[in-house]
Amino acid sequence: MSSLLRLATAGSVDDGKSTLVGRLLYDTKSVLADQLDAVTRASVDKGLSTPDLSLLVDGLRSEREQGITIDVAYRYFATPQRSFVLADTPGHVQYTRNTVTGASTAQLAVLLVDARNGVVEQTRRHAAVLALLGVPRLVLAVNKIDLVSYDEAAFAVIAKEFAAHAASLGYAEGAVLSIPVSALHGDNVARASEHTPWYTGPTLLEHLEQVPVAADPHDAAFRFPVQYVIRPRTPEHPDYRGYAGQIAAGTVRPGDEVVVLPQGLRTTVERIDTADGPLGEAATGTSVTVLLADDLDIARGDLIAAADAPPRVTDELAATLCWLSGTPLRAGAKVLLKHGARTVQAIVSELTARFDEQSLSTVEAPESLELNDIGRAVLRTAEEIPVDDYGTSPRTGAFLLIDPKNGDTLAAGMVGERFA
Repeated sequence: MSSLLRLATAGSVDDGKSTLVGRLLYDTKSVLADQLDAVTRASVDKGLSTPDLSLLVDGLRSEREQGITIDVAYRYFATPQRSFVLADTPGHVQYTRNTVTGASTAQLAVLLVDARNGVVEQTRRHAAVLALLGVPRLVLAVNKIDLVSYDEAAFAVIAKEFAAHAASLGYAEGAVLSIPVSALHGDNVARASEHTPWYTGPTLLEHLEQVPVAADPHDAAFRFPVQYVIRPRTPEHPDYRGYAGQIAAGTVRPGDEVVVLPQGLRTTVERIDTADGPLGEAATGTSVTVLLADDLDIARGDLIAAADAPPRVTDELAATLCWLSGTPLRAGAKVLLKHGARTVQAIVSELTARFDEQSLSTVEAPESLELNDIGRAVLRTAEEIPVDDYGTSPRTGAFLLIDPKNGDTLAAGMVGERFA
């Protein structure tokens, strides 16, 4: 069975992300005949002699009319070697928050630049966001290489500049690869291009098929956010009490000692149920119902964790925020903090720093965080919550800040200081 790679695309407007994704779908034969026919007809209506593959991706009417991508679109395709889930994120600065969403679970990101423009401000911004989110591998697709006459020197300058920027963000040399491509003509996307004999690396698709995928952290400490308490109260199951959810980290087996947080109650796992029957072991990403040896007062939003390696329980968080709202954030703001299935009241007690993704420097004690700013803050919550550092356990180290007045998402947060 082939492995699964979760990837995201990012880049500036008009760098050709939608065309590149459309090309991948087309070259992997992941497009239905009627879809291709519709794209061909639409392309003819636009006066084009060849199908505009970006239309395979830009499904929203407003996107097709404007020729831009304004939302995160998830695409699924496969080759004999591997299956892929791709998040195609928008390029506009005001939609950086969508990049955060799309890249939050990515194991690799494909960052596009226009060969005529090279690394620009938005390239550096997206690379910084990807680094903060812990995306382990980057591909720089130097697109529209045909528009610079397949010039090796032009590609080399861009690749060298980006490699230096990625290294300053903490990426090791082997975690970053630059590829010269033409999404429009298919050069080095799924087939090696005869126009770039000077490039001897893999095509984009070959790299995506071969790049190592980190295994799920089954050896991490067990974390299980309770999504739902199951009490059927039927004649067949009069005393059944199970806790349903998806394992966020680690592995669990019947007999394991666990602690329920934030209460701090200790017990052992009695059984692990699924729709297909009980399991002797369950690991990260598995949706299960856990039955415990003791009848405890557990509710949605509680966390069941390994008793010998629990997260800390606290009402004060030092965190990194990606600010996603047009209304600036200032110290003293009252918000709702959503951590897993638990939502609590919180206050931003202090803004400690703002990250300048262009100069890779920090501004200490900023007055505010503006739209798309990345900064550090201290938050106090009305109730204690169990948290891990994001770098240790992303699922239990991530949270959202929500506007209590209208329910809008204000920020994506990561527990711990993600930049120096």
